[in-house]
Amino acid sequence: MTLVRLRWRKSSYSDNGGDCVEVATDLVASLGAVPVRDSKHAQGPTFTVAAAAFAVFVAGIRDGAWTP
Repeated sequence: MTLVRLRWRKSSYSDNGGDCVEVATDLVASLGAVPVRDSKHAQGPTFTVAAAAFAVFVAGIRDGAWTP
């Protein structure tokens, strides 16, 4: 699987402080997967998370489950 043509995006809450991740949702429908990468190293390694697990993670953030 190549990740070259994915449309990467980062959170609109990103403050450009450099500690951001980017995700590509292009594979959710076809593979049920969400690729993730470090925004500072776009050509570096990526990892893939199951779409269902990523949805639980995002819901937890929205609900305040992981606030400092």
